[in-house]
Amino acid sequence: MDATQPDEPPRLGLRERKKAKTRALIQQTALRLFRAQGYAATSIEEIAEAAEVSTTTVFRYFPTKPDLVIYDDLDARLMEAVSAQPAELSVLQVVRNAVRSVFGGLTDREVDTLHERDQLMWLEPEVRAAALAELIRLLREVVQLVAQRTGLPADDERVIATAGAGIGVSLAAWFACEGDTSLARYSRLFDAAISHLESALPL
Repeated sequence: MDATQPDEPPRLGLRERKKAKTRALIQQTALRLFRAQGYAATSIEEIAEAAEVSTTTVFRYFPTKPDLVIYDDLDARLMEAVSAQPAELSVLQVVRNAVRSVFGGLTDREVDTLHERDQLMWLEPEVRAAALAELIRLLREVVQLVAQRTGLPADDERVIATAGAGIGVSLAAWFACEGDTSLARYSRLFDAAISHLESALPL
């Protein structure tokens, strides 16, 4: 990691750790059941029973069934990493450092889970629609971050182009590396793509 990357985040309190463990247990249980018997054939009641929680608890953490697939905390971690970058860096340098920091900290199991969720997003129309809505929300959030860092209005075409391009190359590199749990190829593709963008979008 280079010196421009943020420090480790503060350790969560006991209550937050318990909530995170419960959320992870429910999601991992749901993914296991989806894998064994199919997404459509698996009910929330079955997931709750297998996870040994109530259906109310499942809905507290995952308001809709697609949320069981699309939820992760990567967006929040990326936004935190972006916000922590030095002000003198270009937007795309910030994006590069943030992605390196967050994705570089993923375990093999986390990467496997991401790929499994990706497959469900492609296979299940309901999940795919929810994932698209989440991507649109993320794009709007990134546009606001780019605007804040540059001092330009959020509807400036340079802001929109930079935000969209940054997200686009990240997704393109990710989907080109399906099954690569080491993330080595993703890292190379993403760095190369960002380098290409920097000459065209010097924001």
